[in-house]
Amino acid sequence: EKLLVKVMETELSDLDGLKTMSGTAAENYAGVALEFEFGWDKTKIMADTRDAMNAAEAKFPEGAEKYTINEINFSEFPIIIVNLSGDVPERTMARLAKDLQDDLEGLEPVLEAGIAGNRDEMVEVVIDPLRLEAYNVTANELINVVRNNNLLIAAGEVETASGAFSVKIPSSFDEARDIYDLPVKINGDRVVTLGDLARINLTFEDRLGTARFNGEKTVALQVVKRKGFNIIETASLVRETVEKARAGWPEELRAAVTVGTSNDQSRTVESMVKQLEGSVLTAIALVMIVTLAALGIRPALLVGFAIPTSFLLCFALLAIMDVSISNIVMFGLILAVGMLVDGAIVVVEYADK
Repeated sequence: EKLLVKVMETELSDLDGLKTMSGTAAENYAGVALEFEFGWDKTKIMADTRDAMNAAEAKFPEGAEKYTINEINFSEFPIIIVNLSGDVPERTMARLAKDLQDDLEGLEPVLEAGIAGNRDEMVEVVIDPLRLEAYNVTANELINVVRNNNLLIAAGEVETASGAFSVKIPSSFDEARDIYDLPVKINGDRVVTLGDLARINLTFEDRLGTARFNGEKTVALQVVKRKGFNIIETASLVRETVEKARAGWPEELRAAVTVGTSNDQSRTVESMVKQLEGSVLTAIALVMIVTLAALGIRPALLVGFAIPTSFLLCFALLAIMDVSISNIVMFGLILAVGMLVDGAIVVVEYADK
């Protein structure tokens, strides 16, 4: 807190448009979160922040790592989560999730589909100290052998009439068998391999987190849409893609694995759109009834057509100006209905008189 956070806060506190600033200090970590006023200039603020951090970095203690600046965009949160759960091996579930991730990220409206609740595969090498002693191999020799392998080795260039081409020798592991056969030392006429000295298992990394759906462990794909695409259409496309992929699974797998969705933001948006449609239709009906009873058929039709026409023009202008339909826009439209109805009745009644 003293050596990193307070130094950053001092330099960042003078940024233009800064609304709030909060610092977090933990073991081996220091972070400062900045929130700016509405209408902030992203390019200028990022440049000013980087300049302030460069000044702060000069005051950091020796050994501090290079800072990073990350922009948090609340529009890049999952719009729908696809959950896979069932009594199948973990490796099978991970393969299904990764295949489904490839299908979803191949869709144009989808920015990414991050996987939660799974573990990455790893190769575990358990060294037997008795075997090391029996084969007269030291721990340093073993570490150096492993470190110097699984590399892409540069081997110079080949010059031809068409030009010079760089040559690289891939010396990487493709499967667990390659690690077994890795030569460590020569004892007489025999080559001692890593498989002679250790037990090698294909396993998973330690679990750092878990995901649950309806009380069961699950593998979740968190789908984030690209900016500018319709959330309702994107969620529908995701569900169709998931169902199509599920149809291609073997029958036993379809019976064992349950596929579900949660946190579907499109349902909330769709509900709001339907509420707006209902409010507009109700307003048109009530206004036409009142106006028809008081002024006659022509004024009623004029007022009735004014409301949907104004809304259509509003959506057309929003599309031309590339403005997304948000909660603020919906609230403004609902307010506009009230003013529009009142104004139309007053003008029509005055004209009728």
